[in-house]
Amino acid sequence: MRAALISSAPASVSSTAPVALYPLAVERTYATELAAAVTRGAVVIDIRTHAQRALQGTLPGALAIDTDLVAERLDPTRPGRLAVAVDHHVEWILVSAEGSDSHRTVTDLHQRGLRGVTHLVGGYAAIRAAGMVEAVTEARHIAEDVARVTAH
Repeated sequence: MRAALISSAPASVSSTAPVALYPLAVERTYATELAAAVTRGAVVIDIRTHAQRALQGTLPGALAIDTDLVAERLDPTRPGRLAVAVDHHVEWILVSAEGSDSHRTVTDLHQRGLRGVTHLVGGYAAIRAAGMVEAVTEARHIAEDVARVTAH
């Protein structure tokens, strides 16, 4: 299940030294939810660098897209969009190495109007720890691509 942490304004916690809490408006997906998300049609985007993927391992079935190109590829109004980027409500799950890079990228994409984007909490490390690395290969878009390739 996708979860969102939302706060309308920064708040302070009462103690001897106030700690400012800043609003989080980023929806998140957990590694244990990945298979269900893929089954319902979510598209997983691996935003790790080539070097990170070489070191940590690949995520079969995920689309590897450089962070600098994510907005252009996922935005249905951009000429360089992916074919599956049909509207602003496509469910995308961004995966970074540890989760922090994808969190920042999702914030930017939400500001651009892409409301169906979440980030995977804990990133690729969480997927490996949960034993879910192969879960993405069941994605509908992967099955369609395999069918197209094998039909030729």
